[in-house]
Amino acid sequence: MKIFEKIIIGVMSFSIVLLISVAIDFPSTKSYKSPKASFATTLLKNKGEAKDQSNIFTHSTSTNLKYLTAGSLSAKFSKLDYDLANVIDEGLAVPRVLVINMPREFNRIRVTADRKEIFLKTVLPLILMTNEEILKERKRLLRIMADKIESDQIPVVDKLWLAAISERYDIDIINLPELLRRVDIIPPSLALAQAAEESGWGTSRFAVEGNALFGQYTFQTSYVLTPKKREKGKEHNIQAFPSLLDAVRSYARNLNTHRAYRDFRNRRHTLRRIGQEITGTKLVPKLKSYSERGEKYINTIKTIMKSNRLNKLDKPIVQESFLRKEVLSNTP
Repeated sequence: MKIFEKIIIGVMSFSIVLLISVAIDFPSTKSYKSPKASFATTLLKNKGEAKDQSNIFTHSTSTNLKYLTAGSLSAKFSKLDYDLANVIDEGLAVPRVLVINMPREFNRIRVTADRKEIFLKTVLPLILMTNEEILKERKRLLRIMADKIESDQIPVVDKLWLAAISERYDIDIINLPELLRRVDIIPPSLALAQAAEESGWGTSRFAVEGNALFGQYTFQTSYVLTPKKREKGKEHNIQAFPSLLDAVRSYARNLNTHRAYRDFRNRRHTLRRIGQEITGTKLVPKLKSYSERGEKYINTIKTIMKSNRLNKLDKPIVQESFLRKEVLSNTP
């Protein structure tokens, strides 16, 4: 039986690697064009799947969708009783709202406080959704590790899952301790502050035209935006995404896999091991490599977190409230 299992695992692992290799070698050649923003509605299930059409905001051109403006987005938040101050001060539930892309006229909002609030209310659910997905992966990983300690066996189905997730988290061979360091959340305060800084609070061309909230560099030539003031001799582009949620997922994967953020992951793992909360304040010093500005960049992120009271969004109660919302939305 063990020989048979090894044969099955070998075949499946080869198939997984082959599919991923094809995806990498033959990326989409579709050129990115900025869509017009509009919205429909939905309460979300896992990974943005719609149960109904009540809280999803998209750029679809379907005739039953309305054009999304900053004003209509703000009005929709109000209708959902989505009050950021209440979330920050009292840890109230964050609505499971999926905004696909920023309104094109977002930079025309004259009152800075209003623009910031809409931006934070837009991006926060996306970060919580992404962390929710990661936590489900982490929970399964911890269960597999516990089973291995108890029985020294890993079922075939779990071995296949480990092979796939190891590939996704850029690990050549299955290494459970290293996987555990990588499969973990990004503090909401940190993600929000970086998104605000990198996208100019949602007003940058990259954010509006390409859903690029975090200014991630790429040397690919498809599905990208080219910086207008790129230095001579530089060949990098800015990665564009089909949706804001895709941008958040990519950002989290970047921090969880790139060698430049090894210290970030080690520090987060240490916090887990000693039983401390994972917060942006504790982890931001480990992200000097994110920007050429180094320490100045870190200070800027700290200032954004402090001045906008984002640190309170790292409270477990905020994320637990969001998770409870899923249970309510999935009831018949």
